[in-house]
Formats: sequence, C-alpha cells, structure tokens
Amino acid sequence: MTQPNLDFVDCADPSGGHRMAYWQWGDPQAGRVVLCVHGLTRQGRDFDALAQALLTRATGPVRIVCPDVVGRGRSDWLADPAGYTFAHYLGDMIALLARLHARAPIDRLDHVGTSMGGLIGIFLASQPALHPVAVSRLVLNDVGPTVEFDAIARISGYVGQGGEYATVDEAAAMLAGISAGFGPHTPAQWRALTEPMLVPARLRSPDGCRRLAPQGEDVELGAGPFRLHYDPALAVGLKSFSREAAAQAEAAVWGAYDLVGAPTLLLRGAQSDLLSPATAEAMTQRGPRATLVEFEGVGHAPTLVDPAQSEVVVSFLMGP
Repeated sequence: MTQPNLDFVDCADPSGGHRMAYWQWGDPQAGRVVLCVHGLTRQGRDFDALAQALLTRATGPVRIVCPDVVGRGRSDWLADPAGYTFAHYLGDMIALLARLHARAPIDRLDHVGTSMGGLIGIFLASQPALHPVAVSRLVLNDVGPTVEFDAIARISGYVGQGGEYATVDEAAAMLAGISAGFGPHTPAQWRALTEPMLVPARLRSPDGCRRLAPQGEDVELGAGPFRLHYDPALAVGLKSFSREAAAQAEAAVWGAYDLVGAPTLLLRGAQSDLLSPATAEAMTQRGPRATLVEFEGVGHAPTLVDPAQSEVVVSFLMGP
C-alpha cells in the first residue's frame, strides 16, 4: 500500500458541526488500530513513513489512522477560533474512534502522538471509559505535561504568518527555516514532508475557506501559488497563552499522565526546547513510568521519517 485512503467523520461543535478528515492505511476491517496524531500546525500525512514501516513489520491485519485535526489539512476550519482547544480535539478523536469501531470493531488501540498529538494521547489514554477500548500502548513524541513556555513563544512567532508561495520549493525553504528542530533530511524526504503542508491558493469558499473541498474530493497541488494548509486563526489562542495559563495546564496534564496505565514510550530530540531533560526524566518516574529514548542531532520534534527513529516506534508497537 503506497498511498492512504482519505475519509471524513462528522463532529459536533456549537456552530453546527464540522468534518474531520483522516488518512487510513492498511486493512479497513482490522481490529487493531494505531491512531497517529500530528503536531500543532502539521497534518496526518506526517506519518506516511511510519505507517509504511508499521505495515511492513505487522504480522496481522492493522488499521493505521492519521487524522487531520480540525483546522488543519483537509479538515474543516472552525467558525469560532475559541474552539481550538484540547477538550474539542479530544471530543473529535472520540467521535473518530466511535466511527471506526462502528465500521469494524476495535479490539486493540495504540496511540502515537507528536507534540500536540501526544498531549491528546495522554488525555485519551487517561479516560478509557470514553472510547471503545483502552489505549494498549502510548508513544509520546517530544512532549510531556510540562511544556517549556519559551518554546511556545517561539512557535507562536510563526503560526498564522504564512502567505502565498509561488512554488513548492519556495514553500519548502520557508518551512525548513522554521523547522530546524526536525533535524537533517534528504531533499526527497523534505519534499515529502512539505507537499501535504500546501494547498492551492485559489481554493477559497464564501466563508473564508472553512471547507477546503467537498467530501471525498481530493485536492491536487497542480501549479502555484500555494498557501499553508491550516487555519491562521490557530494563532489566536497561542498569542493569548500566558505563563499562568501554562502552569494551570501543566497541573491538569500531569494529573492525566498519572492516570495512564498503558506501557508508554517517550521520544525526545536531544536538543528539544519544548520537552526538557528534567520533565522527560520525571515522566520515567511517575504515572506509566515511560521508557525514554533520545535522538541526537534533533530538536523539536523528531519526524519519525529516519528509519532509525521509526524503528524504535515500530519495535515498541509491534514487539511482544
């Protein structure tokens, strides 16, 4: 399987609901599901390389599901930017899991989350009664309950600032500039990470591109110009995020982390400015007592494209 299938699930919100897109690899009837959730301004195709590595290693049927969190990728944008919250994201993931379970019963659920997606995973794994089956194994990619505030400030400096780009190469150069923490990639790897981050600039809807395309319709890049795939209003919440709010959120996430019962793998870029060594060490001592693996030459966050990185995840999920 060289390409995933694109599908949508209807989710609730106070403005009448929205669609969340998701990319599915593997057997759509498989009882084993691996849910892979991306970072703040990324999208589900970030996990293409990991999904293919998992399928290669799997000894039985598996569904690998990679959603575009609302406001990103092929998903709708929210009418009210105040809705871009973890409570909302968690509700959407529960709706997605209910949809997947209705189509083919889930008997095992694993979660892989990068940055924001890892925090979603902590909340999901800490509340097993809210979804069809408990999380069996949890992978947290360069994130923990304590998120360094200076890293949030760095990220908020570029979120929502993207304009239009004449070519894919121009956009790739810009993204490389703000993604130095991803570490070294070959030109082919970087292009594969870049193309799903772009949509044709001509795509607009009467309400400001709240819907990127009709349900089931794919979007070919074609010729430029291009813009980034996500809702610029994601920046609204970031810019109003204070140190006091960060401290309150930290306490809530530690509380959730301590409730996680699933075996947990914690990945950290050795030069990460978002997940500190102290927080990573604390995560090995409390809650699920995560197993920590660090990658040298990488900051925030490992992309799991490098086979040396993906192999750590594959071995954890597909091992005994």
